[in-house]
Amino acid sequence: MTVRANPGSTVAVLGASPNEERYSFKAVQMLKEYGHKPLPVHPSGHVVDGIVSLKSLDDIHQDIDTLTVYVNAKVSGSAGESILRLKPRRVIFNPGAENPELAAELNKAGIETIQACTLVMLRTEQF
Repeated sequence: MTVRANPGSTVAVLGASPNEERYSFKAVQMLKEYGHKPLPVHPSGHVVDGIVSLKSLDDIHQDIDTLTVYVNAKVSGSAGESILRLKPRRVIFNPGAENPELAAELNKAGIETIQACTLVMLRTEQF
């Protein structure tokens, strides 16, 4: 059973883009709209919807409720140890970002994983 995030929860967006047409940008924007605190994460450190991206998951020094993933399996797989150290309550693998091997590893560590679209989850009150 999926537990919803509380309003105001902190959500890291791995692969956040400054391109307004990208779903990762829309996720940052919509998370703010729905009362969550998004933390964009991208190695370039660019600005996403007015928020300066962190360059790495290792730059996060606060509790994270949810990590929503917008990068391919190769990139997310290389971030596996960082995700385990971060210990989010759950990880959402958005369409195109599926990584069954990493999901299994995270589940084994007690981290819930979901293959879903963050935008749809927000709009349908499943987030």
